[in-house]
Amino acid sequence: MVCVISVDAHRETVTGLLGNAPVIRLPLASAAGLVLAEDVRAGVSLPPFDNSAMDGYAVRAADVSEVPVTLPVADDIPAGRVDITKLEPGTAHRIMTGAPLPPGADAVVMVEHTDGGVTDVRILRTVVLGAHIRRRGEDVVEGTVALSAGTVLGPAQLGLAAAVGLAEVPVFRPLKVLVVSTGTELVDAPEPLRHGQIYESNSIMLASAIRALGCEAEVVRSVVDDVDEFRSVIEPRLADVDLLVTSGGVSAGAYEVVKDALTGQGVEFRKIAMQPGGPQGCGRWKGVPVVTLPGNPVSVLVSFEAFLRPALLAAMGHTGVDRRKVRARLSEAMTSPAGRRQFRRGFYTPSEGEVTGIVGPRGGPGSHLLASFTQANCLIVLPEDVDSVDQGGEVTVLLL
Repeated sequence: MVCVISVDAHRETVTGLLGNAPVIRLPLASAAGLVLAEDVRAGVSLPPFDNSAMDGYAVRAADVSEVPVTLPVADDIPAGRVDITKLEPGTAHRIMTGAPLPPGADAVVMVEHTDGGVTDVRILRTVVLGAHIRRRGEDVVEGTVALSAGTVLGPAQLGLAAAVGLAEVPVFRPLKVLVVSTGTELVDAPEPLRHGQIYESNSIMLASAIRALGCEAEVVRSVVDDVDEFRSVIEPRLADVDLLVTSGGVSAGAYEVVKDALTGQGVEFRKIAMQPGGPQGCGRWKGVPVVTLPGNPVSVLVSFEAFLRPALLAAMGHTGVDRRKVRARLSEAMTSPAGRRQFRRGFYTPSEGEVTGIVGPRGGPGSHLLASFTQANCLIVLPEDVDSVDQGGEVTVLLL
């Protein structure tokens, strides 16, 4: 008798199988989208010195308390100048945005509020103490945590890392995944098909989905249903990958090459209480984590969403690994096999002014109906204890 495993239990097993990715240090330019593995501290304060927030004139506020007033321009301070002279009382220094504030100055007058003079400047408006000055450490203080462990490194985060003097950061390394499709019936396009053959598509789907998470994917397509051939093609590649993912060859029939090759080798094959995607397997082969998926394309994509996507993201340090869930009302009635969690392709439309939106299935439940997946923007989830939902009934939706 085949033991049936829940979706949640299998997901937990797959996630535990992967564990945590190794931590490496990468240059900032190579770290986009990755997760910071450790806190990083600022090497400098931001700003690193008091500087002008405007193009204008550095002054003492007391010298421009009554306007209009004309002051001699004693110095010129462009951004990047390092030899800054002191501002003497009764004078002004012309200053550019980002340039260091000279000692003795306590305000900046915007150039728009002057006549723009170079030798002497006529100031037309008063300023308060501290006007238009960016203070040292106003954004980040040297030595404090600039970015916390667990931060996903997007453009703003990488910009901050560069600004505080970091050239590289400690991140969870992208996982290297070997994607293998199996089946003697498979042909790689554009080779002509013979009767009984189909074009291979699973590896293309899986590899693109895996790469979209920031992982690396190596692909071996259309391995024939021969155990010796499977082992000879795959075994030499295992040393260089973190995970092996296969599609096909795991069901209960004859010629199930993955099941035949890996049974007794550390990989357990099981039936999951779900539709589609019931036949699954996972374990370790030659010390390498292995996840085996069914062969039908919809089963592959649903299995990726249910098991592989959250496991890969968690291994690389992400915390928000689940798709966004919403509740929606069905536009038509649906049925589901008792005791199995059904994942149906659907199209979700938000409803203005209402808590729930509207969702309708796209295509039937068949695991071979790939075209309907291209029209879907969500998965409709019917739990194990639900065998039907009427039109207008509420369901859970995973937004893709």
